[in-house]
Amino acid sequence: MSDPATLTPAEAEAELATLAAEIARHDRAYHEQDAPLITDAEYDALRRRNAALEAAFPLLVRADSPSRRVGAAAASGFAKIAHGVPMLSLDNAFGAGDFTEFCDRIRRFLGLKDEALEFVAEPKIDGLSISLTYENGAFTRGATRGDGLVGEDVTPNLRTMKSVPERLNDPHPPARIEIRGEVFMTKADFAALNEAQEKSGQKIFANPRNAAAGSLRQLDASITATRPLSLFAYAMGEASEKVADTHWHWLKRLEDWGFTVNPLSERLAGAEAAEAFQARIAAERAGLAYDIDGVVYKLDSLAWQARLGFVGRAPRWAIAWKFPAEQATTVLEAILIQVGRTGALTPVAQLTPVNVGGVLVARATLHNEDEIARKDIRVGDTVTLQRAGDVIPQVVAVLTDRRPANATPFVFPTTCPVCGSHATRAEGEVVRRCTGGLTCPAQTEERLIHFVSRPAFDIDGLGEKSIREFHAEGLVRSPADIFRLPAHEAAIAQREGWGELSARNLSAAIRARQTIPLARFIYALGIRRIGEANAKLLARHYVTFANWREQMRAAATIGSEARSDLNNIIRIGPAIADELIEFMAEPRNLAVLDDLAALLTIEDAAQAADSGALAGKIIVFTGTLETMTRPEAKARAEALGARVTDSVSKKTDLVVLGSDAGSKARKAAELGVRTVTEAEWRALAGME
Repeated sequence: MSDPATLTPAEAEAELATLAAEIARHDRAYHEQDAPLITDAEYDALRRRNAALEAAFPLLVRADSPSRRVGAAAASGFAKIAHGVPMLSLDNAFGAGDFTEFCDRIRRFLGLKDEALEFVAEPKIDGLSISLTYENGAFTRGATRGDGLVGEDVTPNLRTMKSVPERLNDPHPPARIEIRGEVFMTKADFAALNEAQEKSGQKIFANPRNAAAGSLRQLDASITATRPLSLFAYAMGEASEKVADTHWHWLKRLEDWGFTVNPLSERLAGAEAAEAFQARIAAERAGLAYDIDGVVYKLDSLAWQARLGFVGRAPRWAIAWKFPAEQATTVLEAILIQVGRTGALTPVAQLTPVNVGGVLVARATLHNEDEIARKDIRVGDTVTLQRAGDVIPQVVAVLTDRRPANATPFVFPTTCPVCGSHATRAEGEVVRRCTGGLTCPAQTEERLIHFVSRPAFDIDGLGEKSIREFHAEGLVRSPADIFRLPAHEAAIAQREGWGELSARNLSAAIRARQTIPLARFIYALGIRRIGEANAKLLARHYVTFANWREQMRAAATIGSEARSDLNNIIRIGPAIADELIEFMAEPRNLAVLDDLAALLTIEDAAQAADSGALAGKIIVFTGTLETMTRPEAKARAEALGARVTDSVSKKTDLVVLGSDAGSKARKAAELGVRTVTEAEWRALAGME
């Protein structure tokens, strides 16, 4: 895999697009279907490559970047529970260097110098994350992680587990406390379960993690009750009161309340102690009763955890140091070309299935035509799949000594394999794209599938298969046609596999989605580089659909106030702004927008968090802050519902002046924008 520093921006952009799609596919398989397509090490390496590219090309970070997303949406078979505090994921380390950099980031963010960093190390269990809520000591509800914001209500299932206390062992429990942990299955229990499943002719589970997740996510809790599930508790979510000063103290409270905490957990001082612990646990790993794939290291001080907060999908105060994985060799049987909703032609290797770490791998990304040419990858080659530290599954080497005599260099197509249109490659870019646009069935279908996906309109009963069928028969040619399907309910009921009840349910599901929040609407449009995170940023900034549409059109004029306002949104860079403007410049896209607007109620976005003390305020920080770092100040402002921008305008509400404040302070004075000192800012932010 090429060093990110050697890539052009166009090459990096193409690879990031491929990674985003690949990781999203694996998220759905893992979290929604309990059927991962690749190993954890393969998945981790996908994310690591994505992070490396984003670090090298920060302006190319996608709105749908995996670094901004956790898990997958809650399954439709369960009631949904919104988490009071998001259940996010963890960034990964793969060696001592990564862990040292993690420590350095903590020091930079908090402005620390010689202060010691103490951590709590906990073996990383390969199971299913859950949240348990206790009110006045009584267990009231439990949920899976889901997408980190909303999970599945599995309370009845959790009540069947002996390791989940019905009441906390405490005469004076907190009024409300959310306890988080991992449901898992031991290796011995997994083997016994599979043996019983096989004897009864039922489904055989691929690994203990799948068995645990499948057992807990049963619609019939009596089935869960028969499964040998275990629980390790380790984290705190929403709490009505302070219950500990350190994470180590928190683990002791969990034990006192009746939970099982991993007995291998230890409190450590510094990176050297962490490295030694990592080596010891790696050596003991094979003999443990349960599967682990690494060790989680958490900063022990809860006060420092609170200051550090979160970035994207992960906390700044914790990291998962993963164990190294394996390589495998197999035969590349074919090179397939997939066409995405933006027209990108992506090559995929079809492999002779190979068992890598207990999971059959049958496909691997080849990224782009340059990568194929550089590695001289040919059909029939025996190839090596790299697992840890690189894109996974990914072909990293060709064993040319095993190459068949008749293997010929692969010729990348110059026409779309779906519609036959020319596939062109713009100067400076690595991706070849179909020019068929909305006339290309692949692009149209992929856009429609994206439109009804869970993060978008989330229409029950209208999945990929139905969209492809309806599109092929002309029932759905544009997004607005989806909302006209109820008029065809009788005809749909006559289709194979449908019937009156399912057709009626589909019509009801479509009508239920005719009211949608602005952020989901923007995301559903499938604009290039606009994923969930950036859709939320745009919705929050522009508030109403009419205002967003108008301002995007106005932003087409270079030098306009609307263009400046768009570029001033933190995390909306020039490349993203150009995509938005280009989308709005296309008359056919505007026609789609107007057609949808006539059929839908697009809800205004809240300008900021409801509970934020600075909700809706636009804040600029300038000068040198003495009592906190700039990243910490920005994180605190955003946590309170403010929007932090880089330049002062008449829309700015507040400018925080550090020492040596310069041009921004003068601009604020000229415009009459309120300014405050750092001390006054701390008081406003509740940090005194």
